Amino acid sequence: MKLIIAIIQPHKLEDVLQELDKSEIYLKTVSNVLGCGRQKGRTEVYRGRKETGNLLKKVRLEIAVNEKFVEPTISAVKKGARTGKIGDGKIFIVDLTECIRIRTGEKGGEAIG
Repeated sequence: MKLIIAIIQPHKLEDVLQELDKSEIYLKTVSNVLGCGRQKGRTEVYRGRKETGNLLKKVRLEIAVNEKFVEPTISAVKKGARTGKIGDGKIFIVDLTECIRIRTGEKGGEAIG
């Protein structure tokens, strides 16, 4: 089991969700977050002075999958989120040691679905 965490641009969320649905990956959690990467935030001119905002709005997706869905999930996120410009985001893959479905008590891959 793996936990796939993707940090993407907010305007690409719908594209990523559509690609995940096409790949039959339906279980996900979506959060609005703030962060910055290589672009180091943005610089704007406000009343004649440069103002730098270090944290940009991003979307965080968390998707728990069994082994056979790892590559399809990564491909779907990459396809939906890619613009080719700096700030497209990152994908992190973390080993998931246990998963328990609260309603039924199922454990492991069966709890993921």
